[in-house]
Amino acid sequence: QGLSEQDNQVMDEKIINEEYKVWKKNSPFLYDTVIAHALEWPTLTAQWLPDVERPAGKNHSLHRLLIGTHTSGSEQNYLQIAQVQLPNGTEAPDRAKFDEERGGKKHSMSGLLGLARNHPDFAIALSTAEAGRYGGSDCKINVIQKINHDGEVNRARYMPSNPNLIATRTVMGPVYVFDRTRHTSAPNPDGVCNPDIKLEGHTKEGYGMSWHSSQAGRLITGSEDTTICEWDITGTNREKRTLAPSRTYTGHTACVEDVAWSELCETIFASVGDDKKLLIWDTRQPSSNLPAASVEAHTEDVNCVAFNLKNEHLLATGSADKTVALWDLRNLKRSLHVFDAHQEAVLQLAWAPFDSSILASSSADRRLNVWDLTRIGEEQTPEDADDGPPELLFIHGGHTNNVADFDWNRNEPWVMCSVAEDNICQVWQMASTIHTPNHRELTDSEIE
Repeated sequence: QGLSEQDNQVMDEKIINEEYKVWKKNSPFLYDTVIAHALEWPTLTAQWLPDVERPAGKNHSLHRLLIGTHTSGSEQNYLQIAQVQLPNGTEAPDRAKFDEERGGKKHSMSGLLGLARNHPDFAIALSTAEAGRYGGSDCKINVIQKINHDGEVNRARYMPSNPNLIATRTVMGPVYVFDRTRHTSAPNPDGVCNPDIKLEGHTKEGYGMSWHSSQAGRLITGSEDTTICEWDITGTNREKRTLAPSRTYTGHTACVEDVAWSELCETIFASVGDDKKLLIWDTRQPSSNLPAASVEAHTEDVNCVAFNLKNEHLLATGSADKTVALWDLRNLKRSLHVFDAHQEAVLQLAWAPFDSSILASSSADRRLNVWDLTRIGEEQTPEDADDGPPELLFIHGGHTNNVADFDWNRNEPWVMCSVAEDNICQVWQMASTIHTPNHRELTDSEIE
């Protein structure tokens, strides 16, 4: 007799909870740091801001995260900046807090402990963000600025040359740009969203968005309306706050899921969409409807694309077909490699900023996988092969819901932030024993 949908859901939840318990039990061996924090509302977006503060005489550093909200119904949404306190290496645990955790007493802290795995008492404490509070002094992930936003924040990304300028994707068509310094730390109680610039060109919502890494003010966005808009915000001022696109590209025949500027070739960008295609564009070419290259990259929707940060020829795509594909721009006839270990659609991709051979992907299977290109093709024992291909370096299994977005920290190698659709934000660093043995960076000749 077939199970009802409700029974299936209960079964799924049981399995997810069991898997989480196993992960929590094993985490002391898998991580150097884990900080997990329950946000007041889920965020669909997460990006580390580029700055870091190292307070003198303290055993931690302070980092900032760019997040949003995805509230229910009529609740106000916000673009948010959070401060994250990361321990320096290993800090001695505070016994009293552990005893409190173990005794099951109510936490005095609204935050959570970021604990190094080589403490005798490693634990992961989840905090609940209390409505209207910015967190106590013990809080390790603390919202320090809230800016009113119209509807949920699909994605938020800062401009590299001025990180105070933040672009957001709305649930409507327009793209908003906020100058963080012109907004107070607490949101205006009237709930009115007041972006500093409105970019008007898309007729439907979208997620894909990429700032140019070296040319200030240049932004590309993709949308469900099948178009890609290119913007130049350098010509705006306080009087002229609404902007039309400087160019619109129309090469896709379905929703454009993601766009990315090349980090190293300043006229090149890539786009991917629900037409299963990867398109490469060169802004020097006159045509806005014929890309420089087009390839059917996957068997289902393509959700994300990312250029390697150090090798101009390499890029990766992630798809609803559950795979990540590696491409060489010099020969797009077929992919260089397919990374195959996710159980559901791949939602997001990012290359490590400190090592050109490390790539991470997140999925609707609640997992974030870290891949090491130098291990492709290595021999495996049958036992190891059961755990996945040799290039699968690490699986982060700490989330119990779709991993919507994640980012590598640029100031602390191997530290990542990942956010799931169930309001949990995690900052973590895999154990150095996992990534250091015989690791080396990929050479050009190996790619060829």
